[in-house]
Amino acid sequence: MRAEEILRRIGEEKPLVHHLTNYVTVNLVANVTLCTGALPVMAHAVEEVEEMVASASALVINMGTLDPQWIEAMLRAGKEANRRGVPVVFDPVGAGATSFRSRMAHRLLSEVEMAAVCGNAGEIATLAGLEAEVRGVESLSGDAKEAVRGAARALGTTVAATGPTDYVSDGGRVFAVSNGHPLMGRVVGSGCASTAVIGCFAAAGGGDAETIAGALAFFGLAGEAAAPLADGPGTFEPRLLDAIASLAGNPEGLEGRLRVEEVSA
Repeated sequence: MRAEEILRRIGEEKPLVHHLTNYVTVNLVANVTLCTGALPVMAHAVEEVEEMVASASALVINMGTLDPQWIEAMLRAGKEANRRGVPVVFDPVGAGATSFRSRMAHRLLSEVEMAAVCGNAGEIATLAGLEAEVRGVESLSGDAKEAVRGAARALGTTVAATGPTDYVSDGGRVFAVSNGHPLMGRVVGSGCASTAVIGCFAAAGGGDAETIAGALAFFGLAGEAAAPLADGPGTFEPRLLDAIASLAGNPEGLEGRLRVEEVSA
């Protein structure tokens, strides 16, 4: 499904996107979801996640700030989403930085069926069993193209690795997304925000590789539109929200501005 059509559907249907996300970026994630045209809910209590996901059109699991209760909530919500056919998008934040994070990422992937997995190159390389360097939650090295192909084959789902060029693969086809701006890497939570957009697109269009690539291209295009209006990182974030809302509200002609190219696998 084309990005224009997906955005129109999001705007018309206002799907509920349930986020189990980290407390560092929760406000940005909620605002990005709302600006894309969907409705965000950020419920994470173990006592209510299954009930909440029953009303959702997509579930986004972001393991940026982990503790045992959050992990239990993620597992419960993910399994309920699977039972109800709700697509689950997973952001394995910091996988590879500590053994705990790596174990939890693999546990979530083994117990919950993911429609799409999106992270930086180091995180995705870790999931694919490739050599990578992750410090804190930032990727210092990792071959994104090789990582998405290997991880998608290993996990049996769509995988995206974000970076200067984003790569998306279903294990067969590989797409390169070149929309974006360097300022996006200077705002804490831009990766979480991109996963939020993927969650919105998955709610309306599913988790195939072309849909996920379209989501990342849309997010990158918003960054390109916002950057000339910003004085620096501090003013870039609100401009980014404005740009997302503007593009989502007027998607006509969007396809010609999205730089998505299928590349040799």
